[in-house]
Amino acid sequence: MGRFLKHLFVFAVLLFIALPFLWMAYAAFMPKEAVYSGELFSRVGFSLENVRALAKEGFWDRLLFSLGLSAGVVALQLFTALLAAYALRAGLGLLPFYLFLMAVPAELLLVPLYGVLQGLGLLDTLFALVLPFAASPFVIYLVYQAMRGVPEELLEAAWLDGAGHRVLLFHILFPLVRPTLVAAGVLAFAAHWNLVLYPRVVVSDPRLWTLQTWLTDLQRKYSTDWGLLSAAALLSVLPIALLYLLFERRVVATFEEGLKG
Repeated sequence: MGRFLKHLFVFAVLLFIALPFLWMAYAAFMPKEAVYSGELFSRVGFSLENVRALAKEGFWDRLLFSLGLSAGVVALQLFTALLAAYALRAGLGLLPFYLFLMAVPAELLLVPLYGVLQGLGLLDTLFALVLPFAASPFVIYLVYQAMRGVPEELLEAAWLDGAGHRVLLFHILFPLVRPTLVAAGVLAFAAHWNLVLYPRVVVSDPRLWTLQTWLTDLQRKYSTDWGLLSAAALLSVLPIALLYLLFERRVVATFEEGLKG
């Protein structure tokens, strides 16, 4: 009986958490007449009208732009993290600095960063959306933790065989920390994908709006169109959901290894 109650409690909690997402998925494909008539459950149906309306608003262009932008940022962050983590493992005493940066809220850096970008003439450019995110202290820390787990004897043996820093990093360490790089890439992609305030502040050109920025504008234009907004929210979540489903075990394992380290 006790075990049944535990399972029932867990199921109730999961249902409570999933209920908004289930409603969003239901409303996204609900016929508009059902929404405006108030008959949300008595006139159940399936319609792609909201998806077609999103296409007319330019949703797919913003989705592809955000996918390319976030993928480029992740590639930069992984490359800089690989180099910085190797330097930390080699004895560079900047680990407290990275830990401090991880504790600083990103919102505090928005105003000074805006001033720097304005001084460089980079506002309303693609560089404003990429360059400030070229390195991530969190990603660097994850990769550094993975490199710490590599036996020192392995690197010493390679060093004695004449291997230089390039060989040590790209031919020995890189294959060993590749699973962590994958997990860090998923987390970095999600973090950049969900940015709303920063892109809105540094970019005013609609052609450079990320999907999340575009969604805030869509919400202002169609504040009462539940079906359209639900479809937009549902489709915008899909890339992140698919990434987590594909690499869930690797992400969880990376966090567990980081906590143990």
